[in-house]
Amino acid sequence: MMSTAQVLGVGGAMLLGAISPGPDFVIVVRNAMLSGRRAGVASAAGVALGVFVWAALSGLGIAGLLAASAVAYTVVKLVGAGYLMFLGVRALLAARRGGYELDTALGGRPVGMRTGFRQGLLNNLLNPKAAVFFLALLPQFLPASPGLLDTLELSATATAVTLAWFLVLATGVATLRHVFTGARVRRVVDAAMGTVLVALGVRIAVQSN
Repeated sequence: MMSTAQVLGVGGAMLLGAISPGPDFVIVVRNAMLSGRRAGVASAAGVALGVFVWAALSGLGIAGLLAASAVAYTVVKLVGAGYLMFLGVRALLAARRGGYELDTALGGRPVGMRTGFRQGLLNNLLNPKAAVFFLALLPQFLPASPGLLDTLELSATATAVTLAWFLVLATGVATLRHVFTGARVRRVVDAAMGTVLVALGVRIAVQSN
């Protein structure tokens, strides 16, 4: 069983990681901003599930194999970067195409809960840096040979903190959604978010392992 100090330590580390702007942040904010609270919450849930998977795999030693394999790490990194750039290009095309008042554009159409969840989940799972993060985090809070219960406790703690933060973020952004309902504003938001997503994808792709 993890002690209270260990739980607080894991929670603090996860919160610092979650609030740092990155791909997960951008996905949740964009979906909540343009598609509402449900889409934002679904994206947050997808990110949280991705965190649980990475934490569990790290505790079981599987994520270590990915981090140790240059080929596997590079493949996941490039696929993840490609996915971010794909989402970014869609947003940029939607901004260029316009027509938000008709909600007919591929990227401009409101994102449903299923799509939001999938985007959040894939965005997190296709980020191999998550494996490195948990591999660095585990030794500080778990024994050298952690049991299944230890791994589940750490994974649950990391997931709960991540979900709580992104739920607050999604709800807060969605509350201000009325500011972004105008076609011109939505076009600017899509252009900005699309540019950020493409830039993040390029950055991930060119970074060394």
